[in-house]
Amino acid sequence: MIIIGSGFAGIGLARQLKRSGIHDLLILERNDDVGGVWKSNTYPGCTCDVPSHLYSFSFAPNPGWTSTYSAQAEIHAYLKSCAAKFKLDDHLRFGVEMHDAAWNEDTRRWRINTSDGEYDAQVLVSAVGPLTEPVFPDVPGIDAFEGQLMHSARWDHSFDLTGKVVASIGSGASAIQYVPEIADRVRRLFVLQRTAPWIVPHPKRAISDRERALYRRLPPAQKAVRAGVYTAKEALVLGFVKRPALMDRLATVAKAHLAKQVQDPELRNRLTPDYTLGCKRLVPSNRWYPALQKPHVELVSSALAEVRPHSVVDRDGVEREVDAIIFGTGYHVTDIPVAARLRGRGGSTLAEHWAGSPRAYLGTSVPGFPNLFLMLGPNTGLGHSSMVYMIEAQANHIRNQLAAMDRTGATTIEVDRRAHDAYNRELDRKMSTTVWQLGGCRSFYFDATGRNATLWPDWTWRFRHLATRRTSTAYRLSTAGTGSHTAEAAR
Repeated sequence: MIIIGSGFAGIGLARQLKRSGIHDLLILERNDDVGGVWKSNTYPGCTCDVPSHLYSFSFAPNPGWTSTYSAQAEIHAYLKSCAAKFKLDDHLRFGVEMHDAAWNEDTRRWRINTSDGEYDAQVLVSAVGPLTEPVFPDVPGIDAFEGQLMHSARWDHSFDLTGKVVASIGSGASAIQYVPEIADRVRRLFVLQRTAPWIVPHPKRAISDRERALYRRLPPAQKAVRAGVYTAKEALVLGFVKRPALMDRLATVAKAHLAKQVQDPELRNRLTPDYTLGCKRLVPSNRWYPALQKPHVELVSSALAEVRPHSVVDRDGVEREVDAIIFGTGYHVTDIPVAARLRGRGGSTLAEHWAGSPRAYLGTSVPGFPNLFLMLGPNTGLGHSSMVYMIEAQANHIRNQLAAMDRTGATTIEVDRRAHDAYNRELDRKMSTTVWQLGGCRSFYFDATGRNATLWPDWTWRFRHLATRRTSTAYRLSTAGTGSHTAEAAR
């Protein structure tokens, strides 16, 4: 089998498969090292907003975390150590980018066309994740800009911002981290905000030497901390999913945080969101508001409308000359670029099959695409907890289905369309009463049809239960040459 991508998803899956006795696997990685998003994102201040003890594999705790919320370099180092610990070196192929992959019904195998030539595999797994391809706003003139232009996900460290006039586009999670970092280096900074984000106090702190020593001597102590963090994060489901009105209580905390840090009523008004807290991604920060109040920093409460060779123009028609533009505008999340490169039975791409609205069984399997599994596929995202938890659940799910193939001698496995459709109908029903649906905002969670194709609308432990239960009748197993499907459930 072949796995595309060596971030948390690719590494976690490979480890689970090797433990199950599956060693005939390759991990194709387009970069020169493992890490995925934590290898590519090196912008100043890049930090995970999920606590370190939870944003790590349950089977590979790291007693050496230096902060309760880890920075990019430390997470990248953790993933490198995991790849070494799980002995993945012989399975990794760096500098290999997948161009496209097609299912061959005659051979019942996937043919993968890459920058390193063609590969052939019985099973293909896309583990590229949703935070892979940066997105730029669709405004005229971007290509004509003569200054420095970059996206936060592809930070150019060779460009010195010192003394420059800079426009930062966006006020999402990335901008909220890099703006405070660069504010004191630039001569002038314009922050173009389309929508004010909800900001809550950041509880980040250093983990002491004594704590780290305790975790090394007594691993159950770190497991207990992880369990406590998980429980606290899971409690947010009550507001996000079950009773959105409960988010008002957290909004009170966020408003008090804003009032404490921003004294000017006019600025505070422009920084106050007009939608229910939680509708968009909730971001912790103690530095965002102070950075916006520096004398040389200007908050522009108007979206970018046009880029000219030496300036940016907002929707109010105001032009500002700048030396550099930094886009903190997120990623292609719901249009999932890799889907255009995967061709299933009959030759249609996954993007064509989805027609603008991604759906999958447990975010993992799609009818018409045999022997293909997706890691971090549609509706596996979280607005409150750790994606690593979901990755582990999906890895166990895939391992169980491959075990069923081995047990029955099947050459193909494919999710049943009825099971797939029923699962997604129930998912949409649960989504209809969430804060993401009712909160009065338009976020990157929604696909081209207006459906939330990103988040999981329930407890995470329920997803794990569904994904890792010992029996599942959702899959059809078939044997080469017979065309018949086994009646045995995938265990």
